[in-house]
Amino acid sequence: MSDVLCTRQLGKYITFILDPFQYQSVIKNRKLSFRIFSNKVLRKAFSIKKLETNDDLNDELHICYQLLQGKSLDILTENMMQNLRQVLELHLLKATDWVMTPLLAFCNSVMFEITFTTIYGKSLAGSTKTFTTELRDYYLKFDDKFPYLVSDIPIELLGNVKSIRNKLIKNLTSEHLAKIQGWSEVVQMRQDILEKYYTLEDLEIGAHHLGFLWASVTNTIPTMFWAMYYLLQHPEAMAVLRDEIDHFLQSTGQKKGSGFPIHLTREQLDSLVYLESTILEVLRLCSFSSIFRFVQDDLTIHSEPQDYCLRKGDLVAIFPPALHYDPEIFEAPEEFRFNRFVEDGKKKTTFFKKGKKLKCYLMPFGTGASKCPGRFLAIIEIKQLLVVLLTYFDLEIIDDKPIEANCSRFLFGIQHPASDVLFRYKVKS
Repeated sequence: MSDVLCTRQLGKYITFILDPFQYQSVIKNRKLSFRIFSNKVLRKAFSIKKLETNDDLNDELHICYQLLQGKSLDILTENMMQNLRQVLELHLLKATDWVMTPLLAFCNSVMFEITFTTIYGKSLAGSTKTFTTELRDYYLKFDDKFPYLVSDIPIELLGNVKSIRNKLIKNLTSEHLAKIQGWSEVVQMRQDILEKYYTLEDLEIGAHHLGFLWASVTNTIPTMFWAMYYLLQHPEAMAVLRDEIDHFLQSTGQKKGSGFPIHLTREQLDSLVYLESTILEVLRLCSFSSIFRFVQDDLTIHSEPQDYCLRKGDLVAIFPPALHYDPEIFEAPEEFRFNRFVEDGKKKTTFFKKGKKLKCYLMPFGTGASKCPGRFLAIIEIKQLLVVLLTYFDLEIIDDKPIEANCSRFLFGIQHPASDVLFRYKVKS
């Protein structure tokens, strides 16, 4: 197979680099711009226009991502655990008998509410649940059209998605966000920066918040779906994870008790190697995102087998699924193996191709300038929810049927399922 593939997608010619040892030649090349590509996507999808003409705004907003790491991440982790408890106590602890529900709908509801309340806070006026439910319903309709929004199809031909986007933006304007209490540090900093570049009434502030909210949930929801789906389909994997969690709770002197009294720090969550391996395996199987760069000038990239030329105005891309499904790197790559990333009781980080160790072997979050800044929080959220569900609930799948991926998300993030599947849960007796 060739190490390069050229195709026409998204209205552009795209050169895909398939050799993982050539990735750095793309990532580090200054003639290849992520910002130009991403700003065009933000304009098409969210109607954010100023970023294309204002580098200072770009730079300042980028600094905010520091608040998704370190001590700020610890604060977010703690707040997220509290919100998770409240959501599950309110909606799930009453389930002393089996409750049957569609799995994707369950993940949509729980993940969206936990994420929104952690990042943006809770409504001061009226019910937070009502507000987040309405926002979620609009969001899901908008997200369903996202692959078409970033194409060259005029938005007017995409049904009512423009009016839905406008409703979302209006719900996230400065006026509406002022009615929400408990903003995270990153949202507060972003808002302060946006107010320097826009008037308070400018709807584009709401567009920025829509983009941030979309990035916070668009991949965590389907990742949670696939994680639960694979665990429900593989009871032996679920048993190992439950055993790992139980041993951890015993070693830290924590009792399950009523409600959700357990507490896990970021470091403690990271110590659960089989839990992390399961999530990494789901990301390997289900992430079909690509890493795009805009070619600013004609250039030639040199490689061992052959050189290849890139034309100004086209796109160059890395396609991680070619890596993730390479049988030379991952044995039986189409199989779900929950322990694939565990070796001798520790996280496995060594993988080879052509006899050489790979620097990049798993890339669901991108790399370089385009690496997802919220990746740590996303993984923590999925870990927290899985720990609580596996600790306090009996879980069973009802529809024992294979679920295919919805290929409309090809090149963009985690694949959504093509259909939902029924499962049931109840509080452990």
